[in-house]
Formats: sequence, C-alpha cells, structure tokens
Amino acid sequence: MEFEHAPNEKGHKEVAPFLKLALELGPLAVFFIANTRGEQLMESFPVLAGLGQPIFLATAAFMIAISISLGFSYYLIRTLPVMPMVSGIVVLVFGALTLYLHNELFIKLKPTIVNVMFGSILLGGLLFGKSLLGYVFDSAFRLDDEGWRKLTLRWGIFFFVLAVINEIVWRNFSTDFWVDFKVFGFMPITMAFTIAQLPLINKHSLDNTPKAE
Repeated sequence: MEFEHAPNEKGHKEVAPFLKLALELGPLAVFFIANTRGEQLMESFPVLAGLGQPIFLATAAFMIAISISLGFSYYLIRTLPVMPMVSGIVVLVFGALTLYLHNELFIKLKPTIVNVMFGSILLGGLLFGKSLLGYVFDSAFRLDDEGWRKLTLRWGIFFFVLAVINEIVWRNFSTDFWVDFKVFGFMPITMAFTIAQLPLINKHSLDNTPKAE
C-alpha cells in the first residue's frame, strides 16, 4: 500500500479535482444530513432507533461514508491521500468510542485532535528542515523550497487556530449548532484562508518561472 507521493514527483496518478472534492467533502455532507434528518430517518427505519439520538446515527453514517471514500480513492489511484487517511482513522476510532460509550464528546473532540496533529506534524517538520505540506498539495501546484516552507508554516498555525475554534464551539453551543458549524463554519473559514494564500503560491510557483530563451 502506497501513500502520498513526494513533492514534484512525476508519473503519479491524480484524481480529477471535482471528484477529489466530492471524495473529501462527501462524508462530511453525509454527517450533516444524517444529523439534520436523523429523527425522520429513525422513524422511517425503526432499526436505526436503537442508536438513540441523531448525532449517533450521524456518527455511524460518517464512519461508513469516510471508509467508502478512502476505499474508492485507493481504487482509483492506488495511493492513500495523507490528510484524509489520518482524518479517517481518527473518525473511525473516536466514532467507535462515541457509539460504544454512547457519548458524543468523542466525535466532537475529533476535529480538535486532527487539527492539533496536523499542525504539530507540519511545524515539527519545519524544525527538521522538512516542508511536509508539499507531500499533500504537490498535485495541486508546484512551488520552490521557500514557497513550501512559508506555506507549511502558515498551514501549521492555521490548523491550531481551527482546533481552538472547535473547542470554543462545542464547549459553548448545542450539538446541532456544532454540526452546522462544522459544515458551514469551518469550510468557509478554510476556503477563505486557502484563497488568501494565492499571492504566495503565485509568487513561488515553479510554473511561473521564466524560461530561458
């Protein structure tokens, strides 16, 4: 089994951008819908009522959806994308704890743990001279070494910011609000942050390097 390719490595298979987006956001959409429509689903399918509250149904659906997403991704390109894979493992572990102990705390902690993990890995890699973000985003764009270092630092800090936001939201608001924010809060924040990095990406893009005549 292979994982993400090294930065600027050639000859690797890639997933079409829209399909990749669907594979990464699909499980989150399933989680949101299952929580929002949980009561109706349990009324229509009484066997699901044994799960209890909608958040537990949503957690089970999330675990199934993310497993299918990772399996399909591996089937297409014979590699596992690092960030979705790590996130998926945490979802399965904490989702299982949520269902087994019937305690929604564990699934709420998942974003905090994943973001702290990613932030620590990226910033820790920089301490050893490694811009690990390149292993994740190289299929989207190619940067020089300085560009990868700067982008890795920014994303490392941003992951810790997301972790803090998640802690604030789940500790101070209802479960339904937390689920809604997970979809309609974190996604816009992440998209806005990503767009804000475009000037740095354009400045350090290898594709923009002038060719010798």
